[in-house]
Amino acid sequence: MKRGNIGGHVSAAGGAYKAIENAERIGAETIQIFGASPRQWAVKPLAQEDAQKFLAAKEKSRVKTVYLHAPYLINLASPNPELIAKSIENFVAHMEIAGAINANGVVVHVGSANGADKKEGMKRAVVALKEVLRRSPKQVPILLENAASSKRIGADIAELAFLYKQVGSKRVKICIDTAHAFAGGLLKDFSKKELQDFFQEFDSEIGLSELALLHINDSKSAYESNSDRHENIGEGQIGLKAFQNLAKIEKAAAVDWILEVPGFKNEGPDKKNVDILKACYI
Repeated sequence: MKRGNIGGHVSAAGGAYKAIENAERIGAETIQIFGASPRQWAVKPLAQEDAQKFLAAKEKSRVKTVYLHAPYLINLASPNPELIAKSIENFVAHMEIAGAINANGVVVHVGSANGADKKEGMKRAVVALKEVLRRSPKQVPILLENAASSKRIGADIAELAFLYKQVGSKRVKICIDTAHAFAGGLLKDFSKKELQDFFQEFDSEIGLSELALLHINDSKSAYESNSDRHENIGEGQIGLKAFQNLAKIEKAAAVDWILEVPGFKNEGPDKKNVDILKACYI
């Protein structure tokens, strides 16, 4: 069975190219980074020299694919027009950074209606996503990620399917986070049958060809807790067997797996977690 690349979210502090050094340290074949501070609205464009250093370092490494994660500040579903406008500007800036380093896409949490009508929030998100696509590099995909809480947009396959279909662009793909799926009540035991049913529903509503990435995280939080707290693989409430089962699902096994875990030394995704995932395919 074909295996996708395995890696994790790594730091790009000190220069984007540093992310490649950090990736090599943990044996990553794929990485996810923040293109700029996830806690600030202002985004400094990536200098051409920095982009070239990143690409040169990647060429010499084992890293095959790169993803950006959009800042958590972004809310494309807000009832506040000013917040949506700021979110679009920030998102477009990150899409431009992704374009500069030939990234495979930018993962985004669409946001929340903040207590207002959720369906209206989803409609606002569709309009905003179309605007981001219009203003950003044509080769860069947007990866919509499932939410851990039912209060947020994209909490289940039906909501992701609505966004995907309404935006109506080949540049929109899906990222599924295992911890979010568990905390949000989409997957409980990750048994072979449950996973088959989940991906069958995904195929029916969206199409398996649109699954671009998996965020592979165990969960500190309980099933249906609506709480987004990640744990190292095999150390949380999902458990190692779940990821071994996932590796046996053909489509899930074939896409890239990105870790967003605390690490066994609390320094972020590490070689031990990467090696545990690689062993799931044996």
